[in-house]
Amino acid sequence: MTATRPQPRKGVLQIDAYVPGKSSAPGVTKVFKLSSNETPLGPSPKAIEAYGAVGKRLEDYPDGSSSDLRDAIGRVYGLDPDRIVCGAGSDDLLNLLARAYLGDGDEAIHTTHGFLVYPIATLGTGATPVVAPEKDFTADVDAILSRVTAKTKMVFLANPNNPTGTYIPFDEVKRLHNGLPAHVLLVIDAAYAEYVRKNDYEAGIELVATSENVVMTRTFSKIHGLAALRLGWMYGPAHVIDAINRIRGPFNVSAPAIAAGIAAIEDAAHQEHSREHNTEWLLWLTEEIAKLGLHVTPSAANFVLIHFPHNKGRTAAEANAFLMRRGLILRQVAAYKLPNALRMSIGTEEANRLVVKALAEFLGQSA
Repeated sequence: MTATRPQPRKGVLQIDAYVPGKSSAPGVTKVFKLSSNETPLGPSPKAIEAYGAVGKRLEDYPDGSSSDLRDAIGRVYGLDPDRIVCGAGSDDLLNLLARAYLGDGDEAIHTTHGFLVYPIATLGTGATPVVAPEKDFTADVDAILSRVTAKTKMVFLANPNNPTGTYIPFDEVKRLHNGLPAHVLLVIDAAYAEYVRKNDYEAGIELVATSENVVMTRTFSKIHGLAALRLGWMYGPAHVIDAINRIRGPFNVSAPAIAAGIAAIEDAAHQEHSREHNTEWLLWLTEEIAKLGLHVTPSAANFVLIHFPHNKGRTAAEANAFLMRRGLILRQVAAYKLPNALRMSIGTEEANRLVVKALAEFLGQSA
C-alpha cells in the first residue's frame, strides 16, 4: 500500500513523549518546585559571572569541539581530554550513542524503572528496548545479563538511578561488564555521581579507562546547577568518541554553556557546599517521612522516592493534588511504572520542612 504522506521510521510512533516535571501550581502564589532534581543552592557565582561575560560576543560561534571545557574536565578528573565529548545535556549524548550504535533489529537493555530517555532513544533508532526487572527498586545484574541475546548492542545503566535513587556497588558494575560480550556497549549514566557518599561506589571512570566497550555520561544540570544551559559530557574509549564526534552537531554546545561549565567544574567549594546540604537534608527527609508511616526508598542521589498506600484517600495521586494546592510540586512517576509513588527533590530547608508538614496533614497526623 502506497503511503499518502511522509512516514516516520519504525519505532518513532511507539514512543511515549518525555514529560518534564511540573513547574507551576495554578492559583498558588508561592511555589516550591521539587519535581526536577534541581539544586536548591543554584549554580556557582563564578559560573553566573562567566555566563554573563559571554553576552558581549554573542555574534561569535562557539568552539565546535568545546576544547577549553574538555581541558577543564580533564584537569579536575585526571582524564585525557581527547577521550571526552560534550553535548547539550547528557540526554543529547545518550541519543547520539543510540544513533551511532543501534539500528533496525538491534536490542538495548534498560531496567524497569530506568530513565525514560533510554527507551525513547532506542525506539528512535528502530531498535527494540528490552526491560530487565529490578530487585528492591535496584538494578539486578543477573536479570540484565539474562536478557542479553545476539541482538543486544547496548546496555543502559543509571547509577544512581532516577527516579529510585538506588545504586549498585562498583564490584557489581564490573561483574555486569565482565558478563557482556565485547561488542555490547555498556553506557553508565552517572548524572548524580557527585552526590553519592558510599565507599563502594565508583562513577565509572576506572572501568572506562581500562575497557573498549564502556562509556560514562555526566551532567552539569544537577550539582552544578546549569540545567537551563543544557550541558553534559561523556568519557569513553577513543573509537567511541570518534564515532560520536562524526554525528554530533558541529556546535552542539553553546558558548555561554562552555564558559559557565568551566567555572562551575573548577569551583570545588561550591560543589562541596551543595553536597553537604544534600547529605544533611536527604537523611532528614528520609527519617521524617518514614516517621509518618510512608516508605522511602534509600537514595544515594539528590531526591527521595516516597511510596504511598493504595487506600482511597491516601494514594500518590491524591497526595500530589494535596501538595500542589499548597504550592509544593513533586514529581508523579507513573510513567516510570511507579503509580503509587512521588519523587521529591531535596529542596531548601523551608521547602523540605513544608513538605513533611503537609504530608503529615494529608495523612491526618501532625509533624
